Amino acid sequence: MFNRVRYEELNARQMEAFNFQKVSAVLADYGFVTLRLSSDWQGADFIAQHRDGEFLKVQLKGRLSFAKKYEGRDLYVCFPYEVDWFIYPHDELLARFFSETTMGESKSWQQNGGYSYQKLSKKVRELLEPYRLQVGEARGIPLAEESSP
Repeated sequence: MFNRVRYEELNARQMEAFNFQKVSAVLADYGFVTLRLSSDWQGADFIAQHRDGEFLKVQLKGRLSFAKKYEGRDLYVCFPYEVDWFIYPHDELLARFFSETTMGESKSWQQNGGYSYQKLSKKVRELLEPYRLQVGEARGIPLAEESSP
């Protein structure tokens, strides 16, 4: 029963549940509790509530993604990449990508209303850096770069 699972062997629903659990653990290090929604609510897969009371509506993705259907919905999008997790305000980062990349000119965006990145270039990683969550230790143990000698 306690054999580790291979992510690649999970079906789509299991992958989403797996990713929700993983990002919930990371968000806990930042003072959030999460609530998974049984069906999308205003575009959100889950709600994250910060200890100060602020709520975030979050869409969970498997990779960096933008969509016209998410515009104007006050959504955050989160996704894993390698060992990192990223969470970003959709419309804010979309505006930056429109001004600093050619994404908005792509066939995918123009015809299908969406765009996603399977691999992240150095430039894209730089644009994403402010939204990277550092994966740390549980129970208040300082993150590596916060610890003192």
